[in-house]
Amino acid sequence: MPNEKDFARKGSQTCSFYADGLEESAAFREEYKTRLNVVKSFDMPFEDSPDGRLKHIIHKKLNTMECCIDAYMQFIPPGGSTGKHRHLAEEVFYVVEGSGYDLHWDIDFDCKEEFSWQWEKEPQRFEWTQGDFVYIPPYTIHQHFNADQDNETRIIAVTNRILKEMGFDWFDQLENAEGF
Repeated sequence: MPNEKDFARKGSQTCSFYADGLEESAAFREEYKTRLNVVKSFDMPFEDSPDGRLKHIIHKKLNTMECCIDAYMQFIPPGGSTGKHRHLAEEVFYVVEGSGYDLHWDIDFDCKEEFSWQWEKEPQRFEWTQGDFVYIPPYTIHQHFNADQDNETRIIAVTNRILKEMGFDWFDQLENAEGF
């Protein structure tokens, strides 16, 4: 009867994964030195997106030294709202200016043979104002609303990009912001 040692030595394929990793790491460290450590406000691009008007502060495509998060400022027009969306990464945002509320449709998750997702039919409402910090759990459907009919609201939203790199780049736009 064969023992474990016999199975461990079966096969003839070879590779250089470890050595390749050393070279890739050295190349990354050299390239990393060329990345932005400070992103000037005039270098942060605007985007009119399905979720509304954004100003990207930190993003993978901005080639910054920050490798773990994405951050943007979102402009919500008077009496307006963002689009409705969900993403697997949790989100936090800080209210820079204005006041409003969020609607969150929480998730019920199960994983037996495959992932099973269901969202609450009725959302929870969370009021916020300037200076507040808001947490949005992973894959929660959410939408931001500006309660002020006369003034724009601005928030800074942050998500991690680690989940994307791990193969969980699950992101869905469910409804577009008005005008987008």
